[in-house]
Amino acid sequence: MANALDRRRQAVGLGFVTPTVLVILAILVYPVLQSFVLSVGNSEIDGSGGYRFVGLQHYAELMQTSRFWNSLKVTLIFTAFSIPLELMLGIGLAVLMNEHFHGKGLARLAVLFPWALPTALNTLMWRWMYNTDYGLFNAVALQTGLAEQPINWLGDQTLAMASMVTVSVWKTSSFMALIILAGLQSIPRELYEAGRMDGMTRWQEFRQITLPLLTGPILVALIIRSMDALRAFELPFNLTDGGPVSATESLSLYAYKVIFDFIDFNLGSAIVVIQFLVIFAMSLIYIFTLRKKD
Repeated sequence: MANALDRRRQAVGLGFVTPTVLVILAILVYPVLQSFVLSVGNSEIDGSGGYRFVGLQHYAELMQTSRFWNSLKVTLIFTAFSIPLELMLGIGLAVLMNEHFHGKGLARLAVLFPWALPTALNTLMWRWMYNTDYGLFNAVALQTGLAEQPINWLGDQTLAMASMVTVSVWKTSSFMALIILAGLQSIPRELYEAGRMDGMTRWQEFRQITLPLLTGPILVALIIRSMDALRAFELPFNLTDGGPVSATESLSLYAYKVIFDFIDFNLGSAIVVIQFLVIFAMSLIYIFTLRKKD
């Protein structure tokens, strides 16, 4: 009787899980496999020429393409600068939102507002503020004497990357703060009370109690945000379109241009597969680090 009941429960559980698994296979696994198949073959867009296996030919072509290496470098630089800044600001915002003060709910709403804005709308707003002739930043810089002439924020290679990092930090630091805040609220208050009895300062409490217990939430936030940064598309597409001179062209944007501008689905798929492998390797590093901490 018990075995029959167990089998029935397993069947019910399998029935609930199966639709989810099928959706995941259809939405996630199939596109990855399809991209890999396209990346090792040649095929016409209309299917008239059939499919011809060419092995690693497209990958070898990418290894000799300076634009590919530049887009990879841009993606890694963007990730390396934006993620630490978002993390530091996110921790600060989370600690602030965890305090008890008047208007706490309104402050949390204000902090989360940038994250709630759609990326495209958010980026276009910043693009107008960066505008050389009519932008807010140049107007303030000129009127306050910080600059003698308009600054071409999005026309200079270094400033364009810095501008893109700034937009990313402004938008997604609140997401970091949200995850870290959840971790903060799970820390027992008794630990802080014991620390105060031992004469700990606020900085010592943060360094010896808060940070060690936030390792898990911080690593989770880093995994999610690093994956987003490594596949950044909307931000460079709407802010700079990869310019100037491909200085802000990410891997996703480069793949998009190869596929839809040059109509080369096979080479574009090879870029996507390499991007997937980079993200997968980064995720494994974070996961093993998280497991080691646990």
